[in-house]
Order: sequence, then structure tokens, then C-alpha cells
Amino acid sequence: TSHAGAAGDTSKEHDWLLPIANVARIMKKTLPDNVKISKESKECVQECVSEFISFITSEASDNCRSERRKTINGEDILNAMALLGFDNYSETMKVYLQRFRESQKTDRNASGLPDLVATVQSVDPELSPSVPNVFAHQTYPQQPPPQ
Repeated sequence: TSHAGAAGDTSKEHDWLLPIANVARIMKKTLPDNVKISKESKECVQECVSEFISFITSEASDNCRSERRKTINGEDILNAMALLGFDNYSETMKVYLQRFRESQKTDRNASGLPDLVATVQSVDPELSPSVPNVFAHQTYPQQPPPQ
């Protein structure tokens, strides 16, 4: 990956990745109880979401730098998502950010975050409860059956 250190230096390579236990927990939460997730799948998603976060954050950082600001805020992230073509998720994320800020105001000692799945479903009720994630609207080309 582009974030890797010297060849063979796996500790540096993995420093930028989200903790795999957190990624696995999020994956498990969105799947039926009887579904198992392979180690390879967890690692793949770990790399993808870490790269996605780096991509969005880098764009937000560039914008802050051009405005001579040192702090990236939630609006910067939402603007970066829209600028990079992820604007179809911005409404859901705006609602989530608003609920997060409200939860911080009402309980300064709150450690829990608003439920993203509930936020997604309240913003877009068409999402199936069995697939509670913001990527449910993505359509992927179907692969032809093997011959």
C-alpha cells in the first residue's frame, strides 16, 4: 500500500489501519448472527475503510490548509465527501453529525455515539432492515455465470 514503510516493515504498514477488532465488530453488527466472516474479508475491509478515511481526510485537510485553518471539522469532511463524488451519502452523514452533536450537548459524559444504522434508516426508509448500511444503494454489475 502507499502507506507502507520500508519493505518488510509490517508494523509501520499497519499503523495507519483501523483496529481490525473494531472493523470486525461493525461488520458483524450488520450481518445475520449465523454468518461468519473470514480473516481475509476482515483484513480487506480494514484496508478499504482505512484507505477511504485517509482519502476523505486528505481532501478535507487540503481545504483547511487553503483556508489557513489547522482544525478539520465535520463540515470539512462532508464537503470533502461531496467534492470527491460521495455526495449521495452526505445527507445521511449530515443527520448523523447533527445527532452526534446533540448527544454531546445533552450528556457531556456520554461515551456512546448515535446509532448510524438507525440514522441511515430514518433518513432513507427504503433501506432494508436486513442490510442496514449506507452502501445499500450501490448497484454493482453482475458477473456472468462461469462457463
